[in-house]
Amino acid sequence: MKFGRRAPLLSVVVPVYDVADYLPACLDSLLAQTYRPLEVVVVDDGSPDDSGAIADAYAARHPEITVLHTGNYGLGAARNTGVAHARGALLGFADSDDVVPPEAYAVLARALRGREVDLATGSIVRWEDGALVEPPWMRRLHHERRTVRIEEHPEVLGDVFAWNKLYRRSFWDDHALSWPEGVRYEDQPTTTRAFLAARRFAVLPEVVYHWRIRSDGTSITQQRSSVEDLRDRWRTKQMALASVEAHGSPEVTEVFRDRVLAGDLHRYFTEIPGCPDEWWALLHEGVVALWGNRSLVHSGLPPVHRLTGWLVEQGRRSDAAAVMTYAARHPGPVPRHDTPAGAVIDVPLPDGAAPVPHEAVALRAHER
Repeated sequence: MKFGRRAPLLSVVVPVYDVADYLPACLDSLLAQTYRPLEVVVVDDGSPDDSGAIADAYAARHPEITVLHTGNYGLGAARNTGVAHARGALLGFADSDDVVPPEAYAVLARALRGREVDLATGSIVRWEDGALVEPPWMRRLHHERRTVRIEEHPEVLGDVFAWNKLYRRSFWDDHALSWPEGVRYEDQPTTTRAFLAARRFAVLPEVVYHWRIRSDGTSITQQRSSVEDLRDRWRTKQMALASVEAHGSPEVTEVFRDRVLAGDLHRYFTEIPGCPDEWWALLHEGVVALWGNRSLVHSGLPPVHRLTGWLVEQGRRSDAAAVMTYAARHPGPVPRHDTPAGAVIDVPLPDGAAPVPHEAVALRAHER
């Protein structure tokens, strides 16, 4: 369905919690959007600081902004509350410590004018210490303008973010989409379901979101060494994988398991040296559950992390810790050498360590 002469109302849901230092910049960026008509639904998730009062002050000056005050129920619940109150035919999300470029929603909305296009997604830049950098993997996923089905671009399932996308509200409601509540990393299960359910979706090369990486370590994505964080990560990965498997495409499932689901494991592997016993046991359990029948040696991880993944699968904790300690001390490509079976990485293991099979250390043609 194409838009009529009058542009449809676009609703942006903004959950707010303990972001008084960042919220004004976020709201200012939304008010500066070139797309109109626009409403901003701010959900104060029981914030302990002045965030709620800041949002109320903005709403008093700007009729586009509505503020809802709730108890502290978490990010997923706050987003769902905002959706329930949003009135627009188009639906987007923004996190309250980030910034949306002025043309972002206009660019995304234009892409939704196409026939049977249910959602549009654009690229992002990470904003850290004043520098804006487009992650290479996002640039790869968004390198050209495309309107496709999931079977034509399954790797886009790695674009798990809630906030660089725009949805038709009718599509959101028809497929009963919502954000998981009471769990971290709630973005991936929902965005996975959305990509799978969409008749077609638009992938855009334009940067539509500035993601702030906080240097104070308060972001939930910076707490990977906790058991609670890892447990939530495994839970949401299982939820997303279940949706992909139910979709029924072996090709999509293989790409998702190898190139998407494994994509962030290297950040957890770096936590192995010195990790608590309970955290290690949970890491081993999750890796075996998700990749035990296929092995991470087939994944898209870099060579040293494929090796580490294999060691985790085998329960070889001290060897995995040794590899990660070595990699931390020697940034960049690890040494390699040729064997009769092909090139392999050359990472020292502790004296007396059991042998490692060729497939766990093998280099692929593009890695040599």
